[in-house]
Amino acid sequence: MAKGKSEWFEWTKALVVALLLAVVIRYFLFAPIIVEGQSMMPTLQDQDRLIVNKIGYRISDPSRFDVVVFHATADKDYIKRVIGLPGDSIAYEDDILYINGEPVEEPYLDALKADLDGEGLLTQNFTLEEVTGEEVVPEGHVFVLGDNRRHSKDSRNIGTIPYDEVVGKANLVFWPMSEIRIAR
Repeated sequence: MAKGKSEWFEWTKALVVALLLAVVIRYFLFAPIIVEGQSMMPTLQDQDRLIVNKIGYRISDPSRFDVVVFHATADKDYIKRVIGLPGDSIAYEDDILYINGEPVEEPYLDALKADLDGEGLLTQNFTLEEVTGEEVVPEGHVFVLGDNRRHSKDSRNIGTIPYDEVVGKANLVFWPMSEIRIAR
């Protein structure tokens, strides 16, 4: 009988350790997220499933063009691309992004621009000041845009995002299986 109890205890102990590891990994290191909507097309599709790295931004700040997940509201997370960093001035004119007065290439938008094929601009012209009231991105904040600029609720609507609202960087698309790739 003692052997049966010992085996049961070992299985229980292994299960508890596995559950604790899963909780630690899920809440502190990496988390799955599902893309909802078309705001990040063509980079990410509706219902893509991603792994979000939650630890990277605890040791460093977001970088320009990172695809990040952040708390947009108390019950809703958004996934967008970091465009502006603290101290940056941002402008968009005739589908060209200007950061600190310099034009910046956005190769991740090439496919979307080609699909428009003369149907107009990817987004309306704007400046950071027009959409947020700030001349530059405030310290400790980022300015984010969805890749599908026509259909994205982003910093143009909700303002700059404080670093402490950024959950993490979207690292890997793991579903659908045929589309496994690094999120860029």
